[in-house]
Parts: sequence; structure tokens; C-alpha cells
Amino acid sequence: MAFIARPAAGSPWRPSATTGGPSPTGRPAVRQYGDRDGPPAVAVDLAGHGDSDDVEADPGRGTLDAYADDVLAVYEATDASVLCGNSMGGAVVLWTVLERDFDVEALLLVDSGARIPVDDGLLDAFDRNFESAVASMHAPDTLFYDPDEDLIEVSEQAFLETGPTVTRRDFRTCDAFDVRHRLEAVECPTLVVAGEHDRLVPPRFQRTLAERLPDAEYVELDGAGHLPMLERPAAFNHAVRAFLL
Repeated sequence: MAFIARPAAGSPWRPSATTGGPSPTGRPAVRQYGDRDGPPAVAVDLAGHGDSDDVEADPGRGTLDAYADDVLAVYEATDASVLCGNSMGGAVVLWTVLERDFDVEALLLVDSGARIPVDDGLLDAFDRNFESAVASMHAPDTLFYDPDEDLIEVSEQAFLETGPTVTRRDFRTCDAFDVRHRLEAVECPTLVVAGEHDRLVPPRFQRTLAERLPDAEYVELDGAGHLPMLERPAAFNHAVRAFLL
């Protein structure tokens, strides 16, 4: 997903562009974050997601380049100053910063990493039976830690609407992504936010990411899995606003 966060009155920040993968972190996150107390948010669909047309791109670099084009177009069109990415979106954000020549004032990396390996069994499951693999992602303590039924329904629907072709490509792009050797080039202030119970990108890897970035802070949110902005919205919003404002 992608969203643009606009600053509150008196804030030094311009809008911030945010991106993620096939999971439902875009429009639902915008609804819970875009209130009157801080920078609101506007969802932007990456290629092949939501209402955006797909592009011809191979998993890995080709997909990252296509998504970086999307993010940068929104970033420039809205005069943004901050990039935020959740999960695969963190990979897209890091790739955009490393591969594109533009100024960014800060980054937010949420349950993401400089490398995001995907279990071979999960990749095979998406190839064999897409619907069954989506259901397995919503088993207890997997994508979410302790969600309600409404959140599970929204998440499953987002995967199904994105469809097997784009979802498989996204997961294989995550698996191919690795910029661990380039983190020193990310010079802007960065907030790394981790869900305490994230099993897809465990907090220990996110702590390492924060330690290896030149200028980073690390926040771990209790009682959340891979999507803390949806499971612990108040705590997530507080962490982001404390960093940005």
C-alpha cells in the first residue's frame, strides 16, 4: 500500500509517502491514522494493487523498480518529505532511497528489513493453492498476533482482491531483496517500528536493522504482530508522531 501523511498545523514536516505489499496496510491504516491529532494520510495503490493497473515486471529488481517509480511519483506530486514502508513496503522504501536521486527528510520502516526472506514452504503454498495459502497467513499468531474477526476478514479480502499473480510476485520480490551491504548509504533519520510478536520479520532482525542504519531509532510495540498499525493503532500513531513531530 501507499499513503501520504500531511503535517499537522505548525509541524515542520511536509507530506509523507508510505508503501507496503498485498496485505491490507494501506486504506485501513489511513482510516485509523488520518485523524485530527497528527499528520493524516491518503492511500495510494501500487501497480497491480487496489485500483492501479498492473505492470509487466519480474520478481525482484524489476518489481522493486516499478514500485519505486510509483512511490516517487506520488512523493514528488505531493511535495512529500517522509517515506514509510510496512513489510515489503519497507523494501520498496529502502530501494527507492538507494536507487533514486531525490531528497528525503526521514524514513519509517515498519516490520520490515534490509533482507526479507520468505519460507520456501510458503512460496510453494502460494503456487499450489492460493486461497489455502491466504488462509494459512491468517492462522493464529501468523500475520496478526491477536486480531478480531473483522480485521481478519479485511486482510483476507485484500489478498484475494490483489490476486495470485501479484501476490506471488510480491512474496518472491521480498525473498530476493537484500540491501544489507548498502545500509550505510541511508543517511536520513529513520524510525524502525516492530511488532513484539512478528513471526514474519522477527524483532531481533529489526533491531539489527536499526543498529546498522547510520541514524535510526527503534520502537517495539507490545501485543502486535506483523501489522502493528492495525493491531495497535494508538501505540503506533504515538510512536510515529513522537518521531515526526
